[in-house]
Amino acid sequence: MQHDYTNLIELFNCTFLDSYNTELILGGDEPVYLPADDGHRQHRIVFARGYFASALHEISHWCIAGEERRLMEDYGYWYEPDGRNAKRQAEFEVVEIKPQAVEWILSASCGFRFQVSCDNLSGDSDSDWPGFTNKVRNQVIAYLELGMPPRAQVFSDVLRKYYDVPLLQPENFQ
Repeated sequence: MQHDYTNLIELFNCTFLDSYNTELILGGDEPVYLPADDGHRQHRIVFARGYFASALHEISHWCIAGEERRLMEDYGYWYEPDGRNAKRQAEFEVVEIKPQAVEWILSASCGFRFQVSCDNLSGDSDSDWPGFTNKVRNQVIAYLELGMPPRAQVFSDVLRKYYDVPLLQPENFQ
């Protein structure tokens, strides 16, 4: 089955627009989460350039953000763009383990290839890509064994049903 971002928009919005007043929408160059405001009744998860992976990544951040964080632009988190030094890159990777684990699960839920992102191509130090991948995988296994964040579980089930993917097992994440 084709991995078309329009399917993700429809599946996400059918699942969460009414219950969480949150919609997934196509954006431009940069992804962003925007809470409802005077100009927009719904919270908006805006993903970049029609990329399927970008939509899954932004959904993953939303799936783990708590109620208070979902009232803040980009959930109130700092983001330092590509070009981070070693210390800032290490901090970035720590906060990205859980969302990238959810993203990996959602990707597997629809049969889409996942690759972790260190997101620092022009930084002044090399990322430990294998080490980071292992940390994300360990979090995936923990989620599978101990339970996922509830919205991630719901959306994983919706994706698995739509894409006809069987129940996920730890061996699916090598």
